[in-house]
Amino acid sequence: MDMTKRKLFGTDGVRGEAGTFLTAELATALGRATTWSLEAERPQVLIVRDTRESGPMLEAALAAGIAAAGGDALLAGVLPTPAAAILARRLGLDLAAVVSASHNPFGDNGIKFFDGRGIKLGDEVEAEIEALIDEAPAAEKPGHVRELKGGLADYLRELQAGFPLDLSGRRVLLDCANGATFEAAPAIFERLGAEVETIGAEPDGRNINAGCGSTHVEALAERVAASRAEIGFAFDGDGDRVLAVDGSGRVHDGDELIALAARGMKARGELEGGVVVTVMSNFGFHQAMEEAGVDVAVTQVGDRYVIDEMQRREWKLGGEQSGHIICSDFVATGDGIAAALTTMRELGAAPLADAVPMQKLPQVLVNVEVADREAIEGATAVWEAVEREKASLEGRGRVLLRPSGTEPLVRVMVEAPTNEEAEAVCERLAGRVRQELA
Repeated sequence: MDMTKRKLFGTDGVRGEAGTFLTAELATALGRATTWSLEAERPQVLIVRDTRESGPMLEAALAAGIAAAGGDALLAGVLPTPAAAILARRLGLDLAAVVSASHNPFGDNGIKFFDGRGIKLGDEVEAEIEALIDEAPAAEKPGHVRELKGGLADYLRELQAGFPLDLSGRRVLLDCANGATFEAAPAIFERLGAEVETIGAEPDGRNINAGCGSTHVEALAERVAASRAEIGFAFDGDGDRVLAVDGSGRVHDGDELIALAARGMKARGELEGGVVVTVMSNFGFHQAMEEAGVDVAVTQVGDRYVIDEMQRREWKLGGEQSGHIICSDFVATGDGIAAALTTMRELGAAPLADAVPMQKLPQVLVNVEVADREAIEGATAVWEAVEREKASLEGRGRVLLRPSGTEPLVRVMVEAPTNEEAEAVCERLAGRVRQELA
């Protein structure tokens, strides 16, 4: 078997509709197979979850599988995804599992795993787990399932130790997406002295990400503009990403927050190398980093690929335009709350509206529906057109054309000095894709 090929695991664990694709039976099988793959005599496995109504069911099923394979399942309840990584490392556990579908609607759910260092499992390990799904036997001596108390307090202590800030007098609005940050985010900002107002902090099992959070940041932007708050942060459902809003209601994406952190860390001599981003990062980000003397490495889309490249290069900072921001000095995965506190640290007393770490170029994205997205690889006329447009934008912008990973779409993205030029280039390329593949 090719150990890198996976059918269940995607770029962020096993995810799908709860009860149909992600059933209790599959969760139990995943718990058993994953625990069986560990070399520990009696594996200690942490489980955290977000606020979806299917969470307790899948948590129980996953715990049953862990115990059946001879491990101890430690249930920490609702906590942000990065808390699982931090607690696994802090408590010396063998594994941490997160029951969450991140920014997806409430009907979906997922399961992802972190090793004892707080790092997401690699492709080969996930492939090995898949191979054991139908083969892992039950242990002669089953393990235990028990509640782990104090997980939130431990996570808050780690945040306060990592970000010893004085936010007295700062007025902050937090959109917790009715998800996993609804307790932790307000608690740490208040503990650091900020005056905190929240929205999306009343989860009912079905309202996670519903018209709120980082996937609907317009709700926060409107609220900040009409409130006394000077800054706002919007988290996603599991708390591993964040976007920011300044006092006027303007949204600042992951590129801008990473650029802000990179400039500050570079100035203090803390960066150690450069920064890792994905192919989706704005061309203006690259221009700003060049001006600041910061090296940039680029990966395919997905925070796991950013993390892998950071580890390979031994760099400390990386992330995605969508708001996954990783500062490995704190935790080796995206942490929305830590990224928000990083932003506050870099701003000092200045308002976010005054911070201009980069100038974004206008970006136009078109999704072209095609019969076979994989056929784009052999579409010579399309790639010749792409090369012509790249040449015309060299030093002024960029072109990105790639197939969707899951849908029959080819995504065409263009950045240029003006929106008009970006739209014109994008439409020419989209037309060529339609002509060749539609």
